Amino acid sequence: MSVPTHFDRQDVPGAGKFDPDQLEVAPGRAREGLEGWIPELANEVEVRETLEKAFDYRGDVTLTQKGGAKIEGYVFDRISGATLNDSFVRILPKNGGGRLKIAYSEIAALAFTGRDPAAGKSWEAWVKKYWEKKGSGGEGASLHPDSGE
Repeated sequence: MSVPTHFDRQDVPGAGKFDPDQLEVAPGRAREGLEGWIPELANEVEVRETLEKAFDYRGDVTLTQKGGAKIEGYVFDRISGATLNDSFVRILPKNGGGRLKIAYSEIAALAFTGRDPAAGKSWEAWVKKYWEKKGSGGEGASLHPDSGE
């Protein structure tokens, strides 16, 4: 005797009325082309929104502090507080060293300077590239990522 799945159970409201293919479809999130962008940080809302985007970005950014120091690295965390003094961004500097914690209020400028390594690498783009290679004689077509990916 096998255990029934959720779709087989008739005692669950709505059981058997689901289309599994429809359940597997979820809207994706469109990625912005942030590489090379130098946003204005004119007010608190822009600072918060930009640092949120920096956190989602997969490349390095360059932070310029109000004292003039520049730090290039990867934003791996952010802590959003009630004020800019209570909010912090955590960054791994590109040149090594330890992790840095910088208050939002100390950031004068931010630039998305690093290459986004995942830009343009959607599943659909990979499948299209695979079939193009396969269609041209199969040279180099494999299910493994390219060496540069």
